[in-house]
Amino acid sequence: MRDSGAKRRAAVLVAAALIAGAVAAPTANATADGHHGKDREARGVAIAAARAAKAGVDWRDCPADWNLVAPIQCGWVSVPMDYAKPYGKQIKLAVDRIGNTGTKSERQGALLYNPGGPGGSGLRFPARVTAKNPVWANTAKAYDFVGFDPRGVGKSAPISCVDPQEFVKAPKADPVPRSEADKRAQRKLAREYAEGCQERSGAMLPHMTTPNSARDLDVIRAALGEKKLNFLGVSYGTYLGAVYATLFPGHVRRMVVDSVVNPSREKIWYQANLDQDVAFEGRWKDWQDWVAKNDAAFHLGTTRDAVQAQWLKLRATAEKDPIGGVVGPAELIGFFQSAPYYDSAWVPVATVFSQYVAGDTQALVDAAAPDLSDTAGNAASENGNAVYTAVECTDAKWPTSWRTWDRDNTRLHRDHPFMTWANAWMNLPCATWPAKQQTPVDVKSGKGLPPVLIVQSERDAATPYAGAVELHHRLKGSRLVTERNAGSHGVTGLVNSCVNDRVDTYLLTGALDRTDVTCAPHATPKP
Repeated sequence: MRDSGAKRRAAVLVAAALIAGAVAAPTANATADGHHGKDREARGVAIAAARAAKAGVDWRDCPADWNLVAPIQCGWVSVPMDYAKPYGKQIKLAVDRIGNTGTKSERQGALLYNPGGPGGSGLRFPARVTAKNPVWANTAKAYDFVGFDPRGVGKSAPISCVDPQEFVKAPKADPVPRSEADKRAQRKLAREYAEGCQERSGAMLPHMTTPNSARDLDVIRAALGEKKLNFLGVSYGTYLGAVYATLFPGHVRRMVVDSVVNPSREKIWYQANLDQDVAFEGRWKDWQDWVAKNDAAFHLGTTRDAVQAQWLKLRATAEKDPIGGVVGPAELIGFFQSAPYYDSAWVPVATVFSQYVAGDTQALVDAAAPDLSDTAGNAASENGNAVYTAVECTDAKWPTSWRTWDRDNTRLHRDHPFMTWANAWMNLPCATWPAKQQTPVDVKSGKGLPPVLIVQSERDAATPYAGAVELHHRLKGSRLVTERNAGSHGVTGLVNSCVNDRVDTYLLTGALDRTDVTCAPHATPKP
């Protein structure tokens, strides 16, 4: 399941002069598994980084259609499509920046950002400065905020698996199968999707991996003229950061990872998605409890069971006769799942739900149905889904036996029905993936890796808490900040001084608490 908003299809820049080319690119560390092919890629990334350090980035005003206003600047960094062939085909990665807001003496370099996905664009990150986001004001004094589109995403050699207008068409089939025929139909769709990826983007698929994106990150670091990397990764961005830290431990200066993907090889990626189904059910119930507590505002029931009954009634209605002709169960899940993802969605989702129950169906259609006139948005959604699928399917080996998928998801659905089958069908193209599936990196500390700051909410649905504990165990000297009794995905962007102050202190000084920290939750949304 896509994370960090990527499942529903959802950032960074600089104005100070960089001395790109004046900094020699460090030699890449050998990769963890030691295979000869990986050694070739390690040499390849060192070659590409040295080349990028010499070339730098030709910063210009951003193209008008990128919707990034001055003083944000945009540019490109060239990377090999295949790091084993560094002099072969190159692809261009879109990058942007905004300079630190403090003095020249306060500047500590560039802070690179990845928002998750796989498939999320980071180009909006510098807008946190132009929008004067108070959470990031202190960090912005010291750092240029730098964003980028990872390989395959957005402006960076984008990939595609199906016509975008076809991709968003609604209503889609109910994810919960009622018969073996329903399952066969979904299996056919998944197989055809994988075939579409090969047909439309086949040359890129073998190279759409997290390790390659980590190598890209190191080349971008070199192009910026930075000796070492400062990095903020959220959701899937935490796995990208963890892989980078493993491959390039001596290149890390400061790293914050927020809402952590479990980096265990046994979890990437099939088991991680099954774990999400359990966590989503728990957070869905948290939201229902909140809705019930605020029945005076929403009139959806005074107990969790009453709210669930309203949900099941809505779902049954949409299954029998899609609302407005376009909102069936699949579209409902696409809209309602934002509530267990983000606390910021609690009020909007509950409000639309309440309006529907009160007789206003149009609000639900407007919220949950695709907009076929938004061709740019639909193309971005299709591209994001294509990258999500390509990276997760190529990163690791997936079960090829339908019996395994059917057994695991049937079992999980009994007690965790909200997301299980929808998540299964989203990932099923991996069972017939046309590109060679790789072995995940064995994430761990290496020589020179500084302490990493890990931030996680206790009841996160998209990246369950156990993932943060696992990464903490693997990265020596790391510190874990836990937001207790909270579950919003992406903690560092929320207002919680216990978290915000520690992120600022670490990024500004490198200092961490002597022990792990537990913070009280951020404020609960109010209707």
